[in-house]
Amino acid sequence: MPSSTPAAVLTVDLSAIAANYRLLRKRAGKAECAGVVKADAYGLGAAELGPALARAGCLSFFVAQLCEGAALRRVLPKAALIYVLNGLMEQERGVYEAERLTPVLNDLGQVERWSEFCRARGRPLAAALHIDTGMNRLGLPPDELDRLAQEPQRLAGIDLEFVMSHLACADEPAHPLNRKQLIAFRSALKRLPPVRASLAASSGVFLPREFHFDLVRPGVALYGGNPLPGAPNPMAQTVQLHGKILQVRDVDRGETVGYGATHRFARPRRIATVGVGYADGFLRSLSNRGCAVLGGAPAPIVGRVSMDLITVDVSAAPETIAQPGEMVELIGPHRTIDDVAEEAGTVAYEILTSLGPRYARRYIGAPGNE
Repeated sequence: MPSSTPAAVLTVDLSAIAANYRLLRKRAGKAECAGVVKADAYGLGAAELGPALARAGCLSFFVAQLCEGAALRRVLPKAALIYVLNGLMEQERGVYEAERLTPVLNDLGQVERWSEFCRARGRPLAAALHIDTGMNRLGLPPDELDRLAQEPQRLAGIDLEFVMSHLACADEPAHPLNRKQLIAFRSALKRLPPVRASLAASSGVFLPREFHFDLVRPGVALYGGNPLPGAPNPMAQTVQLHGKILQVRDVDRGETVGYGATHRFARPRRIATVGVGYADGFLRSLSNRGCAVLGGAPAPIVGRVSMDLITVDVSAAPETIAQPGEMVELIGPHRTIDDVAEEAGTVAYEILTSLGPRYARRYIGAPGNE
């Protein structure tokens, strides 16, 4: 393949991610701080970020899917614990054992399957138990919790490591559902075998200590997303995205740009076409709403985001740098992932997990051992 300057470069700062992990671990107090690396570490590359977190002291990791756990096992230290949140299907039991992965059991059927498998193997195998306390997604619903509490023998053969639940509104500290879920979780724990407990994810780490229990599970906060919407972000920014200017042109008053002619110029402007589009995960909802930065000057996105291209108004930037081959900042010091998410009408999670494979990826920083 011919070599060329990439149309866009995604830079991930591993030292910033390690610093975020240490901040969250300190905030968690006596609770263990795990790392959630599902969805390819929120789009940033689990093969790189998993080992970086391990070097920063992380011992426990959470993924969503079994295939994610198997891939992560290849790059983590042997002692690392990997939990799979989406649960256990019948045909997957041997894979969990072979790959040394721990299922999070979400219903009584999964409890029964794992117990049967453990007893057939003649030895206990680890699992976590997920209790639904109000999210109404995964986890044992109240009627199944009642049955398990009345029939604890259902857990026979299982090495139950911890019981977990998940907060629905942790990013709104005053929301009454937080307290309701906390009470429900405490009540559930009293009815189950005495093991460790886990309730808080990223935003939950910043709730009072009573929400932390024995293990916290931060995800987006590790990668720079603000766990405290509406308040200053305590996390270091970890990601930068720069796109290359492919062409620059002058447009006159009354002209339009892009598909659908959705932007009409009220006065003469200078427009740069940048090699990034929705095929790269740069969301179409940023059409006529988002912004880039060039030479410290804002460069608003004008017209629609198309498959491979965006057009930005670089009239405020010096002409010496508003030239083909220069790179504009799309995410970075001036444009955080939360800024971009707000403009796109979404959340930082979607901005991160949409980052596509066409970006040239660059990993910087070397988190050291504790």
